Amino acid sequence: MAQTISFKQDIALADELVAILSREQNNLVSANIDAIEGIIEEKSVVMQQMSNALLDRYKMLEANRYEPNEAGLMQWLGKQSDVSVKQEWLGFQKLLTQAKEMNRVNGILINKHFNRNQQQLNVLQSGQSSGEFYGPNGQSSSQSFLRGSLQV
Repeated sequence: MAQTISFKQDIALADELVAILSREQNNLVSANIDAIEGIIEEKSVVMQQMSNALLDRYKMLEANRYEPNEAGLMQWLGKQSDVSVKQEWLGFQKLLTQAKEMNRVNGILINKHFNRNQQQLNVLQSGQSSGEFYGPNGQSSSQSFLRGSLQV
């Protein structure tokens, strides 16, 4: 007996992932780094659930005599007369695209925080700031020059 393939669970999980990524983004923008650790754990759990749902879908494809992969899924979808199944698939794909873009933006935000922290660590380790300042005439002057001129 052929098993029915549905994307309802996938959609719910992808929707949950988008919500988590949105919270992650809000915390990254507000620099609430303490909240990020818990969000990373939540994201990991949802990603594992999504992976399990994918494996279940592949098993159902195989039970329906299709290859247990994306090519088999595309063949199966092509033979479906139920428009709602195709709409579910498209909705799921739209959520995945949204999640991928949000994750990309979050990665950029994380990278900016990392770079800023790295710069601050470099300043602390060297015991001085960048050493370049602009004087009243718009010309750059080094920090050591400024220190020397202040010691007069």
